[in-house]
Amino acid sequence: MENNKYLTFALTKGRLANKTLELLESIGITCEEMKDKNTRKLIFVNEELKLKFFLAKGPDVPTYVEYGAADIGVVGKDTLLEEGKRVYEVLDLGFGKCRMCVCGPKSAGELLKHHEMIRVCSKYPNIAKDYFYNKKQQTVDIIKLNGSVELGPIVSLGDVIVDIVETGSTLRENGLEVLEEICPLSARMIVNQVSMQMESVRIKKLINDLRSVLENNK
Repeated sequence: MENNKYLTFALTKGRLANKTLELLESIGITCEEMKDKNTRKLIFVNEELKLKFFLAKGPDVPTYVEYGAADIGVVGKDTLLEEGKRVYEVLDLGFGKCRMCVCGPKSAGELLKHHEMIRVCSKYPNIAKDYFYNKKQQTVDIIKLNGSVELGPIVSLGDVIVDIVETGSTLRENGLEVLEEICPLSARMIVNQVSMQMESVRIKKLINDLRSVLENNK
């Protein structure tokens, strides 16, 4: 009976989805429909394995999983921390590695040391708030931006930014640098809490198969 139900995956559009599909192929899970670049389909199906896939924007993936529209999701750790949804984080997939950092001009380092009241620009207000209020016990004014947060300190909107750093080249080109590291980030697999109980055999096998591949790739 259990295999009559489809397991549904919500994948973050772009690089994370491509890397996830590569990883799934290594354990024998494919979805040929997703390889058609011209398709306008929203839901992709592997009838043989009873699997469905769809692509979503990163911040939406934990929402689909929390509410059961997807059983399994793949999303960046940054999104999990920012969105704070009720899901099980079951696996670090090891790709999409980067860091969440406090960045700014070198001179702003002093403001961080002395716990001064500063303005922080970020696409991640919840992560920024948790870091400054709970870890540093520093009161700050957080300004949410959706675009290039590096502009914040350059145009004097804020003193520092909280953002993802991959290579740091954009920071350097704009006279900014990493001042403090908040946490490392990578792609994570998440599971709906009810699905983990109802489909535990299939989901645990999937997790174990993926874990074996990740261990062997180290």
